[in-house]
Amino acid sequence: MANENSSTRDQILHMLKMNGSLSVSDMAAELGITEMAVRRHLNTLERDNLIQSTLVRQAMGRPTNIYSLSENADELFPRNYSHLTLDFLRDLKELDGQAKIEELFKRRESRLEQAYLPKMEGDLEKRVATLADLQNEKGYMVEWEKQEQADSFIFKEYNCPISQVAKEFQQACSCELSLFRRVLNAKVEQTTCMAKGGDKCIFHIHKAE
Repeated sequence: MANENSSTRDQILHMLKMNGSLSVSDMAAELGITEMAVRRHLNTLERDNLIQSTLVRQAMGRPTNIYSLSENADELFPRNYSHLTLDFLRDLKELDGQAKIEELFKRRESRLEQAYLPKMEGDLEKRVATLADLQNEKGYMVEWEKQEQADSFIFKEYNCPISQVAKEFQQACSCELSLFRRVLNAKVEQTTCMAKGGDKCIFHIHKAE
């Protein structure tokens, strides 16, 4: 039943993507189910912030709710940013050379450092936990653990949202390593890298000497 519900919700999202906005009766007719069943799915989608409703006045009868996708729902549909980014980076390298690529990634590192540093408080363990939270917000799927050795940690990233870019432009990886060292104010070494064929990125973190 759960799969059936999920499938119907997916159909509703797809219909709204294709049509822009629809009423409950429009969706019920298209799906061949009752309006009550549609409303049940819409309640779930609204709870998950995937759709929004607007009350529209009609020439005759009572006003009716018209449903459309929220900004959050846009992220559910396929996107191809990595190819666009790679094209831009290749063009930039061809036009302005390798130094410009280095500068671009350094600027990104500085921007992230400025965003992360104000949130880094407490001892090294707290800073590692904060960094994990910040990276998870960006989709890196982080796990970390404290080692037996004092002020020593292993930090693992199981996903890289910019993996396609990082495989060709490994400045992304070196800048991430530099960023971690700066915001943690610690010694950080990377032993495994997804962009170089690893199944995850692994960092060993130690208190700065």
